[in-house]
Amino acid sequence: MRLDKFLKVSRVIKRRTLAKEVASDERILLNDKIAKPSSQLKPGDIITILFGNKEVKIRVLELLDSTKKADTDKMYELISERKINPAD
Repeated sequence: MRLDKFLKVSRVIKRRTLAKEVASDERILLNDKIAKPSSQLKPGDIITILFGNKEVKIRVLELLDSTKKADTDKMYELISERKINPAD
């Protein structure tokens, strides 16, 4: 599954176009490497997303083509969430 689609389906990012934009701006890492929106995911991958002054790190658990809001927690596990200083 593509990175941008996973972020939208799992509801980590609300819209696929926004997920694509964030990845194109090199603010998403996949296994500690800069990811493209089309990067292919597999269970066990680690995604790091830089949202303004916050860094979120998640582990991919399952790839589902569509899901209900209640089932999104089956798709990923939150590893860490921390505020970052813009000067870093």
